[in-house]
Amino acid sequence: MLKTTGVPNDQDLDGVFPPQERLGKGPVVVVECFETIPCNPCYTACHFGGIEAFKDITDLPTIDFEKCNGCTLCISNCPGLAIMVIDYQYHKDYVKMTIPYEFFPLPKEGEWVKGLDRRGEVVINVQVILVKNAKHQDKTPLISIAVPKAHFKKLRNIEVGDSNDQS
Repeated sequence: MLKTTGVPNDQDLDGVFPPQERLGKGPVVVVECFETIPCNPCYTACHFGGIEAFKDITDLPTIDFEKCNGCTLCISNCPGLAIMVIDYQYHKDYVKMTIPYEFFPLPKEGEWVKGLDRRGEVVINVQVILVKNAKHQDKTPLISIAVPKAHFKKLRNIEVGDSNDQS
């Protein structure tokens, strides 16, 4: 499916999401990198050994989920916008999902936005809980959203617009 549509299927995603047991331990990275291309900024950005050294620059990232603390340093460094951090323990009903966002306008904290799947289709409205746009992020703001636990594996992006309510 990925080679045909550019969209990963459930099996592709199962290979990159941490096990449920690790999700229960706090924030952790999810790297949706599926192409073997010369790239390793995620590894060089990680100061904790959560992304293991590449044997070859074209290798796919290998994540040590036990070493990753969900610091988010790797997200802004990924030129493919393929990285997010999931905090499954954020709330009993919601996951805190931190994603890269390179569109304008930037959402505002507290704003309701459209939560999009990997095809760009609206899944559910979600609330923005944090917007980080620091200089060290190299013009890639990080947006944290509260996503109902039933939908967190489906969402991958947001659309700012007329979504100022929970419906």
